[in-house]
Amino acid sequence: MKLTILAVGHKPPAWVAQGCAEYLKRMPRELPLAIVEIKPETRGSKSRGQLLAAEKSRLLAALNGYQRLVVLDERGADLPTVQLAERLENWMRAGGATAFVIGGADGIDETLKEQADEMIRLSSLTLPHALARLILCEQLYRAISVVRKHPYHREG
Repeated sequence: MKLTILAVGHKPPAWVAQGCAEYLKRMPRELPLAIVEIKPETRGSKSRGQLLAAEKSRLLAALNGYQRLVVLDERGADLPTVQLAERLENWMRAGGATAFVIGGADGIDETLKEQADEMIRLSSLTLPHALARLILCEQLYRAISVVRKHPYHREG
C-alpha cells in the first residue's frame, strides 16, 4: 500500500520541505509516503469556481490509480491520532493506494469533496497549506507508529 499527499500549491518553504522529507524517510518500506505538488490555477480575472474547476481537473488526473480518496477540509471529521491509526490499519488491511488531498488557497471543488471516501481536518485552527503538509506527514508517521506499537506516540 502507498500513501500520497496531493497538495495544490507552490513549492513550500525550505523548512517545510525538510520537515516533510524527514517524515517521508521514516515511513516503513511497506507503507511509503510521497508528496505530489499540484500546480495552482493562475488567478487572473477568473472566478473562484473557475479556479477550483481547473485545479479539480489536475487533481483528478493525479488521482488515477488510487483506490481511496481522503480530502482535508475544515468541515471534515476531527480524528484523534488513535482513530487515524485505526483507519490507517483498516486501509492497510483492505489494500490499495490512498491519496490525501490538500486544496489550494481557494479550497477544493465541492464535487471532488463529494467523491471522497472521507473528509478529515487536522485542526479547528486555520493552518497555512504548507504547514498542513508537514502536520499531515507527521500524523501519518505517528499513526503507523501507533499501529506498530512503536514508542514514538505516548498515550495518556
